[in-house]
Amino acid sequence: MPLPQLFPIGCQHPAPEALTLVLEAVRSRAERNREVGPWASGSWRTLADHGVLAGFLPIDCEGTAACDAAVMAFLMELGGCCLTTALALTQWASGCRIIAEADDSVRHRYLPRLARGELTTTVGISQLTTSRRHLGRAVMQAQQIDGCWQLDGLCPWVTGGDSVDTIVTGAVTEADEVRFFIADCRATGITVEPPMEMLALTGSRTSVVHFQAAAAADMIEPPATRRPGAGGLTTSALAIGAARASAALLASEASRRDDMAPVAKGLAAEADALAERVMTAVHRGIEPHERDQLRGEANSLVIRAAQAGLVASKGAGFVVGHPAERAVREAMFFLVWSCPQTVSTATLCELASLA
Repeated sequence: MPLPQLFPIGCQHPAPEALTLVLEAVRSRAERNREVGPWASGSWRTLADHGVLAGFLPIDCEGTAACDAAVMAFLMELGGCCLTTALALTQWASGCRIIAEADDSVRHRYLPRLARGELTTTVGISQLTTSRRHLGRAVMQAQQIDGCWQLDGLCPWVTGGDSVDTIVTGAVTEADEVRFFIADCRATGITVEPPMEMLALTGSRTSVVHFQAAAAADMIEPPATRRPGAGGLTTSALAIGAARASAALLASEASRRDDMAPVAKGLAAEADALAERVMTAVHRGIEPHERDQLRGEANSLVIRAAQAGLVASKGAGFVVGHPAERAVREAMFFLVWSCPQTVSTATLCELASLA
């Protein structure tokens, strides 16, 4: 019998039965996800089997093309369930969006297998926005030799670097044009450093990936005209989901301490209000300055909610492995993950009481 699918064609919301099953399965593996990543834990297989991956992809490539509202609602839920898995999914989705801009031969070669979970990918493009040049040279360079594209340089932040099959990356050509490429992680000339030990989300297997005369499997033709930027709604949605998880932890403590109840309700209400603004933006669009303001408020909320959970948990929450301890560390990630400069500056001013 087929498994319930999260994003049936034409759906406006995640299917409730499939949503429950997916979240329960991911939550049951949360510790393994944080240790080895969702690819090795089995969570990625769950996402594929329940049609989560297909929802991000076009119908002509075996996807179900879920509407943006349904995807955003799911990401909020996943962000509160397992932030490691949510991060991996967003990086996979970014890679898939770039592949979807390729010609039909490339799209149909990759996207159906990505939808089924038979092939995995991630994205390595941060060098295009945060460190495009080093000592006057592009951090990632591409040159065409005998009709084939060759990549040299490095991708400094690659989620799942040692766990996926392909990397979608960006490089600068000799004509100073940004082009996007799909690289096979097993190709000669590609070296993946051991995953970084980070403050949180080490299970995301984030690594530095080096390219030395590495042949690209495919180039995205025509090249994407827009360069990937930071600060979309997705990161805010995951922050809201994580804040809701901390508010739920606080509510649990409030069942034994009446003084905590108003705080838990206040944080939950703030998360709901931000979630409503995100969904309104999904439907109507949002100006960049309003989007950045929303991101800043989501960052503030997730940090405050995590700290409140720690205060409520007292000494027990300060022990490694406690949900409150983990929430505090994971909340810090939103201060550095795809954070626009305007948001970072506003945060610094707030911390220094300059706002």
